[in-house]
Amino acid sequence: MKNKFLILNLFVLFILASCSDDDTKTTQEFVVAFENPSVSLTTEEETKEVKLVFSRNAAENGTATITYTTVNAEYDTHFTTNPASEEGTITVPVTAGSNSATFTLNKLQNPIEGTEMSVTFKLASISNPESSIQGNTSLAVSFTESAALGGVIAPETGGADQPNQVYIDLSSQTQTTAKRDTWELGFYSGENFRVVLNGSLLMAATPLEATDIDVVKEADVADLKTQVAVGTFNPENTKYIDAPSGNIQETVIAEVSENDSDNKVYLVNLGINIGGSIHVPGGARGWKKIRVLREGNDYVLQYADLDATTHKEVVINKAEEYNFTFFSFISEGETSVEPMKDKWDLNYTVFTNIIPGSGSYVYSDFVASNSKAGVEVYQVSTSDFTYEDFTAENIIEENLSVDQRGIGGNWRVLSQTSTSLKDDVFFVLKDPDGNYYKIRFTALLSESGERGYPKFEYNLL
Repeated sequence: MKNKFLILNLFVLFILASCSDDDTKTTQEFVVAFENPSVSLTTEEETKEVKLVFSRNAAENGTATITYTTVNAEYDTHFTTNPASEEGTITVPVTAGSNSATFTLNKLQNPIEGTEMSVTFKLASISNPESSIQGNTSLAVSFTESAALGGVIAPETGGADQPNQVYIDLSSQTQTTAKRDTWELGFYSGENFRVVLNGSLLMAATPLEATDIDVVKEADVADLKTQVAVGTFNPENTKYIDAPSGNIQETVIAEVSENDSDNKVYLVNLGINIGGSIHVPGGARGWKKIRVLREGNDYVLQYADLDATTHKEVVINKAEEYNFTFFSFISEGETSVEPMKDKWDLNYTVFTNIIPGSGSYVYSDFVASNSKAGVEVYQVSTSDFTYEDFTAENIIEENLSVDQRGIGGNWRVLSQTSTSLKDDVFFVLKDPDGNYYKIRFTALLSESGERGYPKFEYNLL
């Protein structure tokens, strides 16, 4: 009998516990929003992928219903979508297990100059259970080049080794990538005749006494090769790199003179291969000797291996629409790297910076601003303003700086054991068109803890 009562009591307790669990159990809401509140298409762009983001992975298949309104734009005449619109409604599939969904906007015509043309999409409903629409519930798409209201950007660095330099334009929400090892020298297109080194490869250089490139031999520079490098922890090695501030007047290669006899030969350390280490000889890319001359408004580059008794020569033209014309020793010609100078604001890159007292050193996850085109930046502490509450009225113009390290590495904390975001700072940026943005970094690592997976949000002020 006691056993029967014991079994009955245990059964009752199980039922009560089950009921209690059901009463307190909560289901995480399935929230859907547009990734960005606005986007724009340039005259060259014909398509734009529109992304919906979810607060969690979809538990089952479903659909998101989207409606739209237009200004001077007609479906099938000026634009279409994929999936196609049916009676003013677009139905976007939501796939079980996914954390986002997309549809494509196809532009069929550009607007007449001076005419506004736009489409505003609005999330109308979600068929999935426990769902809601919050955040960016609508998306304004402009067919003219207007500044984006803000959004979220994840620079495509290429992973932990960060093989890509990523150029980001905030107003158009675009990013352009270039492999770090596709160039070595950048020839300035502004008024000065200056040549920069590819700091993302840890390049370094020093002038020699010679003005005849063909007489320089490797034996002549053997002692210098141990010094002309990044990461030697010698405070004096800062003289072998370009000024990290981006000041074009402070390049290691001097202003190129009209008088050929003033232009010295330079020993150039080509830096480190992608994925290599400054402490592992196998990572080294080698050496060159170079000399740069002027021919009218063009540059003349002479270059050779250290023991060569002859050299090659190439004319490098200035390109007024760009900050630099880039040259590759690998392809032995000009190469495309940066977008046009007024079409980017930030460069996410590996960077050669200075450790005070220890000289030049390599920094990953570095964000350089386009100071050559007039981009200015400053840092704001959350002890003064919260990101959410910061408005255009709070901008302090005197704090804006043309130092390209205005963001730099100031958004993350590095130690020998960990890497993390700073949650007590954000940044204000003024772009070449006079638009002001506030910027806050929201990710540095991948979900598995790997570096090279940054993300930031920004808003037009």
